[in-house]
Amino acid sequence: MSAPITDVTSWQASDYDMIIDVRSPIEFADDHIPGAVNMPVLSDEERVTIGTLYKQESPFIARKKGAAFVARNIADHLDTKLFDLPSSFSPLIHCWRGGQRSHAFARICSEVGWLSYVLTGGYKQYRRDVMSGLASVPSTLSFIVVAGRTGSRKTDILTGLEAKGAQVLDLEGIANHRGSLLGHIKDSPQPSQRMFESQLNKKLQSFDPERPVYVESESSKVGNVQLAPELWKSIAAAPQIAVSAPRTDRATYLLGAYEHLTHDISDLNKLVTGMTHRHGRERTDIWQALIDAKDWQLLAVELLEAHYDPAYDRSMERHDRFVHAKIEMPDCSDNTLEGAVTRILAYGPVTPSASGS
Repeated sequence: MSAPITDVTSWQASDYDMIIDVRSPIEFADDHIPGAVNMPVLSDEERVTIGTLYKQESPFIARKKGAAFVARNIADHLDTKLFDLPSSFSPLIHCWRGGQRSHAFARICSEVGWLSYVLTGGYKQYRRDVMSGLASVPSTLSFIVVAGRTGSRKTDILTGLEAKGAQVLDLEGIANHRGSLLGHIKDSPQPSQRMFESQLNKKLQSFDPERPVYVESESSKVGNVQLAPELWKSIAAAPQIAVSAPRTDRATYLLGAYEHLTHDISDLNKLVTGMTHRHGRERTDIWQALIDAKDWQLLAVELLEAHYDPAYDRSMERHDRFVHAKIEMPDCSDNTLEGAVTRILAYGPVTPSASGS
C-alpha cells in the first residue's frame, strides 16, 4: 500500500530522516540545504540533452526522454543509497521549484511505503528563506567584535572562546579564507556566494539571542564572498575588544600560519607583484629581494609595517568604532592567548553605552 505524499511550506530538518535534493550535481554543488543528500534524477549531461530536445524536437519528445532518464536514475538510487533503509524512513524531497522532479521521486518513495514530504517551492523557496534570515536575524543578536592588527591571533582567540562555551561566528571559517590579501587557502576553494550565505544563515539561526556572539573584525568581503548588508551593518555597529601584540611576535606567528607560502614562492611573488600599484615598484622590489633571499622574518615584518598595519589603522580611523576594552598581549604565545580569552569572557555582555577600559 502506498504511503501519502505531503507538500510542506514550513519545515525543520530535524523532523525528517533525510533531506533529498534531486537536482543535478552542478546545481547541488553551487548551493544546497546544509546536510542534504544529492540524489539527482537527471545528471548534468541529461539536463542538457532534455533542454536540447525541448527546443529542437518537441516538448513531448523531451518529456518522454526525460521520463526514461528519471526512472532509471531513481531506480539506481533505490538499489544503492536507499536500499537498506527501513519502512519507517521519512524524507523531505525537493528540486528547483518543487515541481516534476521532486514529485516523481516522492511518488516512487510513496509506492515503496515511505511517508514522503515535498518542499513547496523547492530550492527557490529555501533560497528566499535564507535571504530573509540574513536580513532579519543579525539585528536580533548582540555581537562583540574581536579586533586587532594582522597576526594578533584573533581567529585563535575565537577558537578559544568557543572552546569555553561562548557563541562564535567564524566568518573566515565559513568563507574558507583568512580574510587578507594573502588569505586564500591553497588547494581549498572558497564556497560559492550562495553556499556561503546558506552556511552563514544556518549558523546565525543557531545562536541564542540572549547571549553575546563573538566575531572577528572583518571587511564586508571575505576573499570573494560578500557579507549580507544587514549582517555587516550589525557587526560594524558592535562594540569592539581590541587586542594588540608586538609586531615582531605577530610576524613570527604569521610565518607559521602562512608557512605554505614559503614553500611556493611563485604564488608569493605573484601576490607581492600585485601590491605594486599600491606601494610602488621600489618597495615591492625590496620585498621580492627578501623572497629571493628567503628572509621570511624580515619580509613578514616589512609587510606588517608597510601594508597590513597601516591598512588596519586607516580602517579604524574611517569607521567610528566603539572600543569597549583593550588587551595588550606581550607576545603571541599560547599561554598569553589563553589569558586574553579569559579576560574577554570576564567582560561579559557589552553595550555601546558601557564605558571602555
